[in-house]
Amino acid sequence: MSVWKKLITAVKGGATEAAEAVADSQAIRILEQEIREAKEELRKSDHARTQILAKRKLSEQKIESYNTSITEYENHARKAIDTDRQLALDCAQKVSDLKAEREQEQNYLDQFQQSEKQLAHNIQQAKANLRRLEQQVDMVKATESVQKAQVAVSSRHMGANSKMKTATESLARIQEKQKLKNAELQAAEELAAEDSSGDLEKRLAAAGIKGGQSSADDELSRILGS
Repeated sequence: MSVWKKLITAVKGGATEAAEAVADSQAIRILEQEIREAKEELRKSDHARTQILAKRKLSEQKIESYNTSITEYENHARKAIDTDRQLALDCAQKVSDLKAEREQEQNYLDQFQQSEKQLAHNIQQAKANLRRLEQQVDMVKATESVQKAQVAVSSRHMGANSKMKTATESLARIQEKQKLKNAELQAAEELAAEDSSGDLEKRLAAAGIKGGQSSADDELSRILGS
C-alpha cells in the first residue's frame, strides 16, 4: 500500500471514529428521535389498517347483498318456470351473473382479510418492540443519571481529599513555625537569664560581697601559709 493510500485510510478511520464518538455522545437523543419516528409510522399503520377494515366491511356487505339477490332471483326462476320459461331462464342467467360478481367480491374480501390479519400482527409486534425500546431507553437514562451522580460525588470526594491534604499540609507548616517560634522564645529567655546572672555577679563584686579575681600577692601569701 502506498503512502498516500495509507494516509487516506488513516483519515477515513479518523473520520469514522469521530463520527462514532459524536453518535455515542448523542445516543439517547438519537434513540428518542427514532422512537418518535417509529410512533409516527405506527400511527400511519393504524390508519391504514382502519381503511382496510372499512373496505373489508363494505366487501362483506356487498357479498351479503349478492346472497340476498341470488336468493331472490332463484325464487323468481322457480315461480316463472311454469308460466314463462324464458323469464325463468333470464332469472337463472341473472343468478349466474350475480354469483360471478359475488365470487370476484369474495376474492377481494379474502385479500382484505389476509392483509388486515398480517398488518395487525405486524403492528402488534412493532408496538411490543417499541415498548421494549422505550423501557431500555428509560433504563439507559436512569443509569446515566446515576453515573453522573456518582461522578459528581466522586469528584467532590476527590476535591475534599485534595482540600483536606492541602489543609493538613498548611496545619503542619503552621505547627512547625510555632515550634520554631517557641524555640526562639526559649533561647531568648535563656540569653536574658545569662545576662541577668552576669550583671548580678558584677554587682556583688562591686559591693564587696563576693570577691572578684584574687591578686598574685594574695595567692602567694596563701601558698606560703602566711
